[in-house]
Amino acid sequence: MANINQIKLFETRQIRSKWQEKDKEWYFSIIDVVGILAESKNPRKYWSVLKTRLKKEGSEVATNCSQLKLKSSDGKFYKTDVANTKQLLRIIQTIRSPKAEPFKLWLAKIGQERLDEIVDPQIAIERAIETYRRKGYGEEWITQRM
Repeated sequence: MANINQIKLFETRQIRSKWQEKDKEWYFSIIDVVGILAESKNPRKYWSVLKTRLKKEGSEVATNCSQLKLKSSDGKFYKTDVANTKQLLRIIQTIRSPKAEPFKLWLAKIGQERLDEIVDPQIAIERAIETYRRKGYGEEWITQRM
């Protein structure tokens, strides 16, 4: 999968993304995500203000974001601020918008589950077994993996 540009959809809205083989990670257009979640008429300005606020708070998430050439609506490729999944989830946590709330609740739930698994590793095992079952793996296959 070498430098693939793709469009991801969120509620019928487009989020430009690009696979970076050297990092083995997907990168997503921050402007696209901010535009959707903040429901901003000017997502570039919103991201600019958000970056400034994050830097003032001492967060390095905006500093660590990079730029990649992504296809624009005019068909040309321009350098665009992008974030990997971890960075993007952190950015979403800072967006003040009702649309961002479901993501924030999901992140809090996942965080709580992982903390619970640290205290009791059996919970992680049970979660893995249940995930395999939902994906359609048979009991024998699951038993071999566990």
